[in-house]
This record gives sequence, structure tokens and C-alpha cells, in this order.
Amino acid sequence: MWDENKVRIIDIANDLGVSTATVSNVLHGKTKKISDATIKRVEQKLEESGYIPNMAATLLARNNSRIIGVVVNNHEKYEGRVLEDPFISSAINYLSDEIENAGYFMMLKKAKEIMDAVRFSSMWNLDGLIIIGFCENEYKNLRDHIRIPFVVYDGFMKEQGRISNVTIDDFDGGRQVGEYLKKNGHKKVLCISDNNVCMDLDRFNGLNRGLGKDADFLMIPMSREKRQLFYQKNLEKIKKYTAIFAVSDYYAIDIMVFLKSCGISVPEDISVVGFDGSSDCQRVVPVLTSVYQNNELRAKMAMELLLKMLQDSSFSQSVCVPVKLVWGESVRNLCESGGEK
Repeated sequence: MWDENKVRIIDIANDLGVSTATVSNVLHGKTKKISDATIKRVEQKLEESGYIPNMAATLLARNNSRIIGVVVNNHEKYEGRVLEDPFISSAINYLSDEIENAGYFMMLKKAKEIMDAVRFSSMWNLDGLIIIGFCENEYKNLRDHIRIPFVVYDGFMKEQGRISNVTIDDFDGGRQVGEYLKKNGHKKVLCISDNNVCMDLDRFNGLNRGLGKDADFLMIPMSREKRQLFYQKNLEKIKKYTAIFAVSDYYAIDIMVFLKSCGISVPEDISVVGFDGSSDCQRVVPVLTSVYQNNELRAKMAMELLLKMLQDSSFSQSVCVPVKLVWGESVRNLCESGGEK
């Protein structure tokens, strides 16, 4: 077993030509008066010497662990593969960068219940949390049971209270889709989602505003297996529409695959639009038209808000990040092809 006593702080200090106080301060995160170059040298030496394995205990013992927890809702719709979802993986990728750039460590947790965050934060002495994918009432409940600040990265919040939230303009995203479909001559439009509340409802209402009329709505099962059976059962109804707006790229690509399996061509027979602008949009044929949300900017704003909350416990703010429809190849222009079928 590794023995910390084999390596002493004085040995590391002598090797680097710095004081033992400098090494100790780096170990305990007291680095305000130490240059970045020196911090890097000390940390590298600590790692090389084998002293680093005990850093976890050091982090847990001090008042500020320098750890930011990221809690992701392991919702049933992901069917056990939440971290494989393009939107979630992109969010985590950018959050990791922003947390590290701010001088913190990131610790990731999947959770089916938001209250798991209470034990998680206590166990690891977290300085703060960034929460992805839960509901407003759950955030409020967590706020009443946790001592550390947290920021909602992807959640629907009507009332801000003591919670900071980074949201996107879901309504405007839907509106852009509606206007684009209307411009391309689509009048028979179907919106698909696994719910009709919160963000998805805003996207649907925005779609209606952009179209200048009410689109139809179809609530689909979360389970992929059940969803395929549902599509098959409702195929004749689906074929009556010229365009489908799915409230996520995941569902958009899913129905594109289904339509193709039934001999229905996208966009020649039915156009499809998604929401999220994930990397998967470029990997499908035809390239999916989707509402792009800037996860890099969203992660930056989330960390900025959390840092402000760490400095001022009374601080809370909601920030709305704009979205933009990015054209792909999955929408047919009916105005150039003789109108609707």
C-alpha cells in the first residue's frame, strides 16, 4: 500500500526551490498569492512524487473543496443511456471546460431523484451544483433542503426565487420553425412530444405562432419499443401531414428512421424538423433541420452565475440564451413543387 510518509512536503519544496508554505498552500487551495506557473510546478511534482492520492482527503477536510457537482436527471426516456444523449454529452463537455477554467474540479452524478443531490453534495463537501433536466417543483424542494448554491442548466422555471437558471427561448425556437415551415408552403403540420407541459408546450405554442394557425399535436411514448408500435398504429394519420416538428433531435431522428423503414421519404414525402441542434443532425441523411442551442454559451453562463452565488448567498438570476434555426436538408419547399399533397 502507498505510504504518504515516504514523501514529505519539505522534500518537494527543496526539489522545486520553493518554501514549504508554498507547497502546503497549493495542497490546501490557498493559491491567491501564488503564480499560475508555480502552482502548476507544485501540482506536477506532487503527482510525480505520489503525494496526490491523498489530495481527495485534503479536499474533503477543508471548508472549500473546489468541487462543483453536475447532477443529470437519469430520466426513464433515456432508457439507461442518458450520458449517450447528444444534448447531455455536449452540455457536460462544455461544463467540464468552464468548471476547470474557473479553477474547480467537476464531479458528475446521474440521479433518478433530485433529492439524491443532497447526500451527494454532503458526501463530497461540494461547493456548488449545476442541475440538468428536472422540474420546477423539484428545484424548489431541493432549494429548501440543501445549503450550497446551485444553478439550473436545463429546466423549466416560471418563478425564480433563490434559484439561478440558464434557460433558452423555447417559444422563439418553435416560432422560427413555424415561420420556416409556413414560408416553405406547409399547412398540415404535426408536433410530436412525450409531454404537453413546460418547455415542450412553449415550443409547441411558438410553432403555432409562427405558422399563424394551430398545428396538430401527438403525444408519443417514451419507450422506443412502445414508440415504434405507436407510430405503426398511427401511420395512416401521420402520412396525412407534410411536416413533422419533433421537440428534440432524438425524436426527430427516431421518426425519420421509422418513416424510411415504411418506405416514406424525407423530405420528399414528409419534412422533419428537430430541436437542439445536436451533432447528430449532421450525421443523418438527409441532414436534419433543427433549432440550435449554444451549449458552450449556456455552460459559460451557468458557471458565471454559480460563481456569483458562491460570492453572495443572496444572489439569484435567470438568464435566457437565444436559439437559432439551422437549415439542413430535411424540409421540402412545397412552394416550388406545386403545393401540398
